[in-house]
Amino acid sequence: MTMTTAGSLSVEQRGKRHRAPTAPGEGGVGAGRGFAWMLVVTGAAGLLAAWVITIDKFKLLEDPGFTPGCSLNPVVSCGSIMKSEQAAVFGFPNPMLGLVAYGMVIAIGVALLAGARFRRWYWLGLDAGTLFGVGFCMWLMQQSLYEINALCLWCCLAWVATIVMFWYVTSHNVRHGLLPAPAVVRGFLDEFTWVLPVLHVGIIGMLVLTRWWDFWTG
Repeated sequence: MTMTTAGSLSVEQRGKRHRAPTAPGEGGVGAGRGFAWMLVVTGAAGLLAAWVITIDKFKLLEDPGFTPGCSLNPVVSCGSIMKSEQAAVFGFPNPMLGLVAYGMVIAIGVALLAGARFRRWYWLGLDAGTLFGVGFCMWLMQQSLYEINALCLWCCLAWVATIVMFWYVTSHNVRHGLLPAPAVVRGFLDEFTWVLPVLHVGIIGMLVLTRWWDFWTG
């Protein structure tokens, strides 16, 4: 009996040694607490912005003369943004999309804090979602600056939150081999991921500053 058991264990161990290596993300990939908290915080910031804009939108529908609290001057004018066609590009108020999307990001962050591990397709799906989000935010930014000619502070908060989560999710996927990238790119992201969102937000800040330079300095 002892020899048979030993022999079966030996066969099992040899099978493990010769088993094909696990593909990236096949067994599930987790994330550090810092990354998880980043998702929770940015998701909460985006959710807060979407919630406030949604409430103000309802008030504006009830009373066309309502002035949102963040309408401070001709440039920082949330009311102008809410009344624009771009504010409901999908046929319903844009912040309603944010209520769902940012809520999902918070849920993912909390799950990671609890020790969850997700497969490669899940991480790529999150990356695709944040890519859509940042692309949509950049389109809204362009429309705000050059078509509507007004800014919404809550929208700006949502833009920043989405930019941060996109770059950190993409960096996570590259560093864990879920997205193919040269070793030099992985090495850079290991140390300097923060540079990308800072640069991205900085460029937007410069565009806002130069768009209304006369107003800010007048």
